[in-house]
Amino acid sequence: MEKGQFMRAKMGFVAALALIAGAARGAPPPPPLAATPAERAMIATVDAERARTLTLLETMVNQNSGSRNSEGVRKVRDMVIPQFAALGFSARWIAMDQTGRAGHLVLTHKGRKGLKKLLLIGHLDTVFEPDSPFQRYVLEGDKARGPGVGDDKGGIAVIVAALRAMQKAGTLQGANIEVFLTGDEEEAGHPVDVARADLVAAARAAHVALDFEGLSREDGKDMGSIARRSSQSWTLQVEARSGHSSGVWSERAGDGAIYAAARIVTAFRDELPEPYLTLNTGLIAGGAQAEVADDNAHVSAAGKTNIIAGKAVARGDLRTLSPEQNAAAMRKMHTIVARGYPGVTSATITFSEGYPPMAPTDGNRALLDRLNAVNATLGLPPMAPLDPMKRGAGDISFVAAEIDGLVGLGPYSTGDHSPAETLDVPSLWTQAKRAALLMSRLAAEKAPTAQ
Repeated sequence: MEKGQFMRAKMGFVAALALIAGAARGAPPPPPLAATPAERAMIATVDAERARTLTLLETMVNQNSGSRNSEGVRKVRDMVIPQFAALGFSARWIAMDQTGRAGHLVLTHKGRKGLKKLLLIGHLDTVFEPDSPFQRYVLEGDKARGPGVGDDKGGIAVIVAALRAMQKAGTLQGANIEVFLTGDEEEAGHPVDVARADLVAAARAAHVALDFEGLSREDGKDMGSIARRSSQSWTLQVEARSGHSSGVWSERAGDGAIYAAARIVTAFRDELPEPYLTLNTGLIAGGAQAEVADDNAHVSAAGKTNIIAGKAVARGDLRTLSPEQNAAAMRKMHTIVARGYPGVTSATITFSEGYPPMAPTDGNRALLDRLNAVNATLGLPPMAPLDPMKRGAGDISFVAAEIDGLVGLGPYSTGDHSPAETLDVPSLWTQAKRAALLMSRLAAEKAPTAQ
């Protein structure tokens, strides 16, 4: 691991909190930069090609690409490739049969040597599988509805619109850009380390990561996202001596598995809370027999009121802001589970691979400053950093230890992951302009020399 990567990974939680606090107070806004002729051309192109962008979006949305619909994901891939080929990008498809998903699309534009390489992240899949009743794109004035219209086909539309604007203005020609569109962001294939290995490799070869999932707003104001919390599932399994209920609480029989599981999850609630950490218990069952279903979404139990519970199971999730906080929380949970409980013969907790956290680093904050310089050029107000408690996990989290990044460069939408998913159409144009100017400025910079 390189020195810069090591320092990012070692950034402690206290430092992360201090950075968030400083960002909340607000750093001095960067001096405004007047739009160059090329930037004025990019702005004009985004506006001139609005109908073209909406046509692409409609075409993508009307093709179902649920994470488990591999054929549908590949069809969206085939719609997207020509858009990038026309801009000089080469396409590479990484099949993911071994993880049970379609694969990932990588689109590469090689520019001038010695300049920064940008990694753009988005995804082809949606949460809506073919059996969902929500399947069609509908445009009504400044609103558009449809599966993935915001998350993340709207993000892909922003990428294409921004790159077209860059081509028109001449800023794309020398740019080194790789677009990585995963096919399973909404439901990652397993094992996750295999499913995301190529994305991590792409990040290690780049200098900046820009994630084109949806824009966040608070009180009508656009927000900048420099951090995302982790998402990691856990499973608790408890076994205890069983027997007739008349002996419960006795030294010989103990309390049974349900009491122990209840004490454990209560201890989680009492002992783990701290800023930016949440722990949810979503499923629990206990009895003479108890088990978790293969889909990890159901638990079942069987027993009688006059039998001391011999087994209990529980599942939930853990969310944290930094790798250090995540590791510390897991250690605490293991310690709590390992305590002795009356009558318990076995108590174990296991953790899924999950999504790692994206800590708020100095590098991420510096990128938000660059975006705010673009906002100044566009005559838009500066974007304050979003509270990471208000942003879920995503693909950029897998590369956060490798590279500085920004989240939320896609359009603004509401009702995501539901049949109410609705896109704010004007945000497409704003986000495409922001992205075109930001990418043009970053891609023209010299790459840092290796340490």
